[in-house]
Amino acid sequence: MTNLSAPRFHDEDAAREHIEASRWPDGVTCPHCGSVKVRRMEGKTQAGMFLCNDCRDKFTCRTGTVMERSHVPLHKWLLAIHLMASSKKGISAHQLMRNLGIGSYRTAWFLAHRIREAMTDDSHKATGGLGGANKVVEADESYVGGKAKNRAFKEPAPKKAVVTLIERDGRAKSFHVANVTAKTVRPIIVANANRASSLMTDESMIYPKVGEEFANHHTVNHSANEYARLGGYAHCNTAENFFSILKRGITGTYHSVSEAHLHRYLAEFDFRYNNRTGLGVEDAVRAARALKGAEGKRLMYNQPR
Repeated sequence: MTNLSAPRFHDEDAAREHIEASRWPDGVTCPHCGSVKVRRMEGKTQAGMFLCNDCRDKFTCRTGTVMERSHVPLHKWLLAIHLMASSKKGISAHQLMRNLGIGSYRTAWFLAHRIREAMTDDSHKATGGLGGANKVVEADESYVGGKAKNRAFKEPAPKKAVVTLIERDGRAKSFHVANVTAKTVRPIIVANANRASSLMTDESMIYPKVGEEFANHHTVNHSANEYARLGGYAHCNTAENFFSILKRGITGTYHSVSEAHLHRYLAEFDFRYNNRTGLGVEDAVRAARALKGAEGKRLMYNQPR
């Protein structure tokens, strides 16, 4: 377990050194032109700043990351990343605001969204998609949102559809879709799952056609209380387990998630699942991976979606 009293969580110089070591383990390079001919600038007003001798641009460890142009101190960024990476069901912006001593909810909310951007990972596409030969990919859909009985005027609950692809003993990738149909779900499945995989789904009619494109396709009939067959090989229980954590997080921690931002919350839950303790990843390593994910990404306040 990470010691939250470690210097990098409360000392700005220690936090800067930690981020610089994470970003440039083999020596500082200019994020503008890639040159290694850089030098650290001197003086208190330019603490943490570098000058590139080739392009003559100045930069810091924030430049070219989700932390760029942020006035939140670096040690608070590191603590926020650790809290979000280690909280299985998430941590609300209000809780971050209190824990970090940030004076504005809006700042804490935007901070959390930028960390979710850092957690976004599409590396599965570079390896041919989730699954592969002799591997199993489960595909399932669920709905998140409030219950009608809890609304003041009993209006229909704003349910939002989520489709998740998940490897057995591996990674997950979740997507928000406006409508769950074969037309909307097929492009997601074929773009993110290796078609050499065995595809496992429930009895929904959105899957039979796309299932023909995979090595094999097995289903379970949930409406008939069937949750596994073929000796336990055919099931969607891995996806159901993922949804149980997702729903508890959204209901119990965030309470309400707008449709415009749902995809970022899904990226957060995917990240923690893909870097879970069951795969040998502890909190400190998970936070370090989120910090590395901050590189090469930007998220402006006027484009949070």
